[in-house]
Amino acid sequence: MHLFRTAAVAALALVLGGALSASAATKILVGASPTPHAEILKEAAAILKPQGYDLQIVEYSDYVQPNMALEGKELDANFFQHKPYLDDFNKEKGTRLVSIGAIHYEPFGIYAGKTKALADLKDGALVAVPNDTTNEARALLLLQDKGFIKLKDGAGLTATRRDIVENPKKLKIEEIEAAQLVRALPDVDIAIINGNYAILGGLKVKDALAAEAADSVAATTYANIVAVRAGEEQRPELQALVKALKGDQVKEYMNKKYEGAVVPAN
Repeated sequence: MHLFRTAAVAALALVLGGALSASAATKILVGASPTPHAEILKEAAAILKPQGYDLQIVEYSDYVQPNMALEGKELDANFFQHKPYLDDFNKEKGTRLVSIGAIHYEPFGIYAGKTKALADLKDGALVAVPNDTTNEARALLLLQDKGFIKLKDGAGLTATRRDIVENPKKLKIEEIEAAQLVRALPDVDIAIINGNYAILGGLKVKDALAAEAADSVAATTYANIVAVRAGEEQRPELQALVKALKGDQVKEYMNKKYEGAVVPAN
């Protein structure tokens, strides 16, 4: 009888200990775009759970709401953007968000619409690019790298179609919301598409007509980051999140799942 009671007490202690442990878990609420960011976060969640962190993911389908939700303290962090976009957003909206770590890089690709090869691109061809400032500049820089246009000196990361100084093929640059670029492909000759929207639309970087080089400046400039509110960079749970995302397990997951469409940052 004594042994039975001892075993029962021990079992009850284990149950209560588990319940207390679960209730004591520190919640981390992170906003993310569905692909690949939310998928990557789910991998990180499994790493964080034994450390006492409960990573909860809120998915957003646009580039504005996750930053506004973070600024409004509805989130602890977000993971969907690169730093040039964040800097531009802060300037436009008056937000105070900062990066606490670069996680991965998504190569921009030029994808075939009506024109199936870059060599066949005709004069006056319609080229779709993202309509937000930093991503449009990135698309134009890729077009310049492939020899189709030339941008004015110093245009750099703020370039728009107004900064094109040479356009020998008289390409018609159409600015379209990034999320709509895949859908626009049948109506344009080519489109230059953000990596996450390409993946979401069923496109593969290996099938792109051209893509940013893995060793290009874009690999560091346009690395996707974890953003938090200024002043909260050292919160232990947020540091643990970044450590998990930059760890070998998540890097291996990215390389295997995305086949070059998502490249871990250094």
